[in-house]
Amino acid sequence: MIPVIDISGYLAGDLPRTTAIANELNAACRAPGFFQIVGHDIPAELRTRLFDKVIQFYELPTAKKSALSHTLSVNGARGYEAVGAVTLEGDFVDQKEGFMIGPETPPGRLLHGSNLWPEESDSPGFRSTMEEYFASVQSLSVKMFRLLALSLGLDEYYFDTFANSPDSISMCRIHRYPRGTAKSAEHSRGTGAHTDFGAMTLLLQDNIGGLEVFHRPTSTWHPVPYVEDAYIVNIGDMMERWTNGRYMSTMHRVITPASNNDRYSVVLFNEGVLDQVIECIPTCIEPGEVPLYQPITAEAHLRKRYETMYGEAEDIKNTSESKVLD
Repeated sequence: MIPVIDISGYLAGDLPRTTAIANELNAACRAPGFFQIVGHDIPAELRTRLFDKVIQFYELPTAKKSALSHTLSVNGARGYEAVGAVTLEGDFVDQKEGFMIGPETPPGRLLHGSNLWPEESDSPGFRSTMEEYFASVQSLSVKMFRLLALSLGLDEYYFDTFANSPDSISMCRIHRYPRGTAKSAEHSRGTGAHTDFGAMTLLLQDNIGGLEVFHRPTSTWHPVPYVEDAYIVNIGDMMERWTNGRYMSTMHRVITPASNNDRYSVVLFNEGVLDQVIECIPTCIEPGEVPLYQPITAEAHLRKRYETMYGEAEDIKNTSESKVLD
């Protein structure tokens, strides 16, 4: 089961509840590496307005969206991706549109650059809403890193220099998954099977469904249920490496939704400070134990994950069974 964790006690400064939350988080990060959080501090009005603006953006003519193509940005890290622009799993081409923003940073390094925006007259309020939401969800991600630190027996602010410094890089992606049929879902992917490259991901999804998590012990896929007002949080490859394998980065995918409606989601990847050295956390190794991974910078890790992702997804591309996790 994908656990649902109420973090309101931590945000309220309730120490006993915070301890309990950290313990829940520790268990969830060990397996399955996915959980949902409620009791967060991002207003419902902002989330509703965000989805309204996301839908408004994707209703623009193709030419307007293509004028913002990610190929026009430095490193291809900002802007619009058309359906079919990404392939994460073997022969399955991702059936989704995407649009990416991040902090305004000088070009020259991985994920750095300037955002591309539609004209205000084309998509009124889109930029201001996206920027407002980006700041809010970035703040929430920092709070989740602090809870993560407590769950590992570390000082609450252990990850702040990584996740909450002026040099930290977060990327926010909005996705539209065109509606499909049950038959088309068998032969296509909204997003192909993959693990996330960074440390931690926060996902806001609508109620259409389609996100599935791979359960390695049974080699089966498990749907992640929609929980009202919740964020889905998952551990990425960088955090698995940082915790010496204690916390799990789990393969997941999005099945093309068999629905009368398109699916929309908004994802925040807090990739942190690129110069951060990722090496075994002191609380994640026993005396005499050898770390599973050599130290590596966050930037080198991210570059390597981009290079190796495809082969890893290929290993399970033929595992198509789905069932409810129990």
